[in-house]
Amino acid sequence: MIHSLPRAPWLRVATWGYAAAFFAFLFLPLAVVAVFAFNDAAYPAPPWRGFTLDWFVSRGAGRTGVFGDAALLRSLWTSAVVAAWVTVLAVAVGTTNAFLIERARFRGKEALSLVMLVPLVIPGVILGISILAFASRIAQFADDAFGLELEWLRPGLPLVVLGQFSYIVSIATLTIAARLKRFDTTLEEAAWNLGASRAAVLRTITLPYLKPALVGAGAISFLMSFENFNTTLMLVGSEPPLTILMYGRMREGASPVLNAVSVFLMLGSAGLALLLMRRGPRAGRAADES
Repeated sequence: MIHSLPRAPWLRVATWGYAAAFFAFLFLPLAVVAVFAFNDAAYPAPPWRGFTLDWFVSRGAGRTGVFGDAALLRSLWTSAVVAAWVTVLAVAVGTTNAFLIERARFRGKEALSLVMLVPLVIPGVILGISILAFASRIAQFADDAFGLELEWLRPGLPLVVLGQFSYIVSIATLTIAARLKRFDTTLEEAAWNLGASRAAVLRTITLPYLKPALVGAGAISFLMSFENFNTTLMLVGSEPPLTILMYGRMREGASPVLNAVSVFLMLGSAGLALLLMRRGPRAGRAADES
């Protein structure tokens, strides 16, 4: 633990070997997927047949790239729409929950905080089945008793948004509450003493301080929603998001087109992560100084 102390040669070699094995295990499968997205073969596996961009841009018979696959692009858009709705709901409700947990004083708050974490430990498949069964019973009861057809409680995108929101909101709440817990409330009290309203204090002092956490919670919510599979599989209707469509095509047979989609997802996730890493510290320092 103390770097100035001498270490045995075998321990240094073991440390570097462990680090190399860990990162190889982490990144080697991603590298293989990315490389074979450019392989001039009808299957995403060795041997290497030459470099091609067909799996990205081709529209010809026999080879349809990502940008020429209407169903794939439609599912990509569907995933983006679902993720956007989940992000907005998770950040909005998560912010409210964070204030409830950190600022409110009421009996049973600790128990409520623990209950909020329950969706995080429930398997996604079980969570999806439970939501589907509960929503279907409500829709069937409304149809039988009142003649109401509640389509949004049937399998489809609204139910997918609801199912993903049910556990992603817990992560957003924890992220925002951790930032709010370190907030110096005397800043708000000083603004109130100077005549500012509660809305003005929230808009000019509290929310700017929470901005790094809000952005981080939004990014996490979007990515978790976009890549979700287990819960979505139980709740999806006739408009499959990207993960469900890719799963269906993998069952029919692997294709380099799926590798090409994976390359775009990896680049997008990496770009978002790098952007947050660059902006996070600067935004945090600016909020602390203000």
